[in-house]
Amino acid sequence: MKKYLVGIAAYNEGQKIHRVLQKFNDYACYDVLLIDDASTDGSLQGIEQKFPVKLIVNSDNKGAGYATRQIIDYGKTHGYESVFFVSGNDKDSADDIIKLKAAIEEGFDLVQGSRYLAGGIHGRMPFYRKVATRLIHPLLFSLITGKKITDSTNGFRAIRLSILEDKRIDLKQQWLDRYELEPYVFYKAIVLGYKVKEVPVAKIYPPKAEGYTKMKPLTGWWSILRPLVYLALGIKK
Repeated sequence: MKKYLVGIAAYNEGQKIHRVLQKFNDYACYDVLLIDDASTDGSLQGIEQKFPVKLIVNSDNKGAGYATRQIIDYGKTHGYESVFFVSGNDKDSADDIIKLKAAIEEGFDLVQGSRYLAGGIHGRMPFYRKVATRLIHPLLFSLITGKKITDSTNGFRAIRLSILEDKRIDLKQQWLDRYELEPYVFYKAIVLGYKVKEVPVAKIYPPKAEGYTKMKPLTGWWSILRPLVYLALGIKK
């Protein structure tokens, strides 16, 4: 039984998800769980015959937060210690897993990948996303949590699953089904006093022609800002 699980959610990612699975293949270190969030492009047909992954297929598109919750539930049910979350659209580097693993083994509970720390790399990012991910969200996140964070929206991170047994962290809320769940967990880990660390990682966007995000400019960004507003004002728990 391995201690670590790599969790990947994918929805209509074409060849990008194949590249991800080709890279994240250190099966001596971790198992890989893939959530097919009702893809319709045929990219995941027969994927279990090509790669030795665990697969969960959703009958309809549930959203990024829902899929993240599925990964967490699977990890807890099957006795993994920690989960490493990886983007399904080929933005993350498999070489950076060792940094997440090392920090978890040092005793940290949540390890956040940062493209903006010294040693981090980012590339092919649209200008508006640079502004939002480097300035706006990290600034608000840091002010609200009281901890300086350089990259609060990067989904490449590790979580020690035992912290999610804390009753003050309620992942079952329906409003967390889209992009809200990840910043919610990050916020909770900090304000509840768990050990949190950022490590420098690479985040390289795929070519625009392949589609680099499913997030819509307005509703998507409200989705990742909403947890900060709701939690800071006490509207949600």
